[in-house]
Amino acid sequence: MKVQKIFFVVILLLFSFLTQSQHLQISENRRFLIREDSTPFFWLGDTAWELFHKLDNNEVERYFRNRAAKGFNVIQAVLLGEINGLTEPNANGDIPLINLDPARPNEKYFAYVDRIIRLAESYGLYMAILPTWGSHVEDKPHVLFENLHVFTPENAAIYGEFLGKRYKDQWNIIWILGGDRPPTGHEAIWNAMADGLQKGEAGKHLISYHPMGGMTSSEWFHTADWLDFNMLQSGHARLFNNNYDMIAHDYALNPPKPVIDGEPNYEELPSGFQEFNQRFTDVDVRRAAYWAIFAGAFGHTYGHNAIWQMAVPEKPSYVWTQVSWQEALDFPGSFQLIHLKRLMLSRPFLTRIPDQNLLLDGPGMMTEHQQATRDGTPGNNDATYIMVYSPVFRNIRVNTSVIAGERLRIWWYDPRIGLAYPLGEFENTGEYSPGGNERIWEGMGGPDWVLVIDDAAQNYPPPGEKFP
Repeated sequence: MKVQKIFFVVILLLFSFLTQSQHLQISENRRFLIREDSTPFFWLGDTAWELFHKLDNNEVERYFRNRAAKGFNVIQAVLLGEINGLTEPNANGDIPLINLDPARPNEKYFAYVDRIIRLAESYGLYMAILPTWGSHVEDKPHVLFENLHVFTPENAAIYGEFLGKRYKDQWNIIWILGGDRPPTGHEAIWNAMADGLQKGEAGKHLISYHPMGGMTSSEWFHTADWLDFNMLQSGHARLFNNNYDMIAHDYALNPPKPVIDGEPNYEELPSGFQEFNQRFTDVDVRRAAYWAIFAGAFGHTYGHNAIWQMAVPEKPSYVWTQVSWQEALDFPGSFQLIHLKRLMLSRPFLTRIPDQNLLLDGPGMMTEHQQATRDGTPGNNDATYIMVYSPVFRNIRVNTSVIAGERLRIWWYDPRIGLAYPLGEFENTGEYSPGGNERIWEGMGGPDWVLVIDDAAQNYPPPGEKFP
C-alpha cells in the first residue's frame, strides 16, 4: 500500500512537471498559438457559457469526458453568467459576489470554480474564461435576463487582480473579456479589468475580447497591449455568414495578431433567433469552420443551442431548444470538427497562409464560396501543399505554380468523416482541375469537400493522418 502511494505521488509530480510547459504563447510570426515547447496549438473550442453556473461536479465531468473524447481542447465558459448569474445560485447554492460587489468575490463560489478548472486540467482541456458576461457591465436592458450593472473601473481592476492572483499558476487558462457586448462607452472598465488580470498574474495567460454578433475585438482593442489575439463573433443572424471576410479583415491588420471566430452559428439554433426559421445543422457548422480556418484563423469554436445554456426540461430554456444539453452532446457537428483539426495538423501548420489567388475561376458567391490555403510566404512559389474548401461541388481550377515540385499528389478529403481519397500523382503543369473525378462526389459524403494538393516529393501522409 505504501509503495502504491509513493508511486501515485511520483506520477502526480511527474504530471505536474510536464504540465508546466503547457502555457500558451503567440507564435513568432504572430499568426498562431503555440505551447511553450513551440509545438502548434490548434484551438478546437466548445461553447459552455453556463457551465460554472448550472452544472454540478458529476455533470461537469460527464461534459468534459465527452468533449475531450471528441478532440476538443478549449472550453469557453463565464464566471458571472448571462442567465441571472449574479442572483441565481450555482448547483451548490452559492452566488459569485457578496452584495453584488465585484470587489467582494464569494470564496465558496470560487472554490467550486477552482475544482472545475483542475478537473479540466485532468482532461487536458484549456478553459477560455470570461470573468463576466457583458450584460453586467453595460447599463442598457437585457432582452431575456437580469441586467445588473455592477462594474466600475475601480472594482473591475480589483476583480481582475483577484482572478489573476488566484489562477496565476494554473496553466490551462485563457482570459476572454467582454461577453457578447460592444465595449463602447465602457472601455475604461475593460481596460481596468485587463490591467488587474495582468497585475495579478504577471502576464502569464493570453487575453482576448468576445464581442457582439457581427463584430470583432479589433474594432476597439487591436492595438491594446493586453489583447494577445483577436476574437470575432460571426453569429447567428442568417444562414449565410461570410465569416471569411471578417477573418481576412483582422488577418490583414498591423501589427499582426492571431484571429479566431469565437462564436459562429450554433448547431440546432434557429437562424435569426426566429422560432420558425431554418435551424443551423452540421453542414452550416462545417462551412463556418473551414471558411474561417482557410481564411487565416488559428482555430475555431463550436456551439450547440442547448449546450451553451445547459438546457434541461425541468427549467426554462431559451431560443427554442428542442433537446437537453445531455442529448445535444452527440449531435453530428460535435463529432465532425476533429476532422478539421486533424487535417490541418497533418501538414506544416505554423507556415500556413490564406491565398485566394490560387482560385483561377474566382471563389464563388455566398454558400458556394470556396476558400484556399497553403503554406509558404505570400507572393513566393514556395508552397509544399494547397487546400481548397468547397461547400458544394463545382469545378475547381487551382494555380499550382506556387508549388515548386515537379509532381503533385492529390486527394479529396471528406469533412464529415475525415477520410482521404487519393486521386493519384500528376505532373505539375502550373494548373490543376479535378475534371473527370467528379465521380468521387456521387453517392458519398458531401455536400462539402476539401481538395488537397501536395508536392509529391514531400511524401506527406494522407490528409488527416498524423504529421511526423
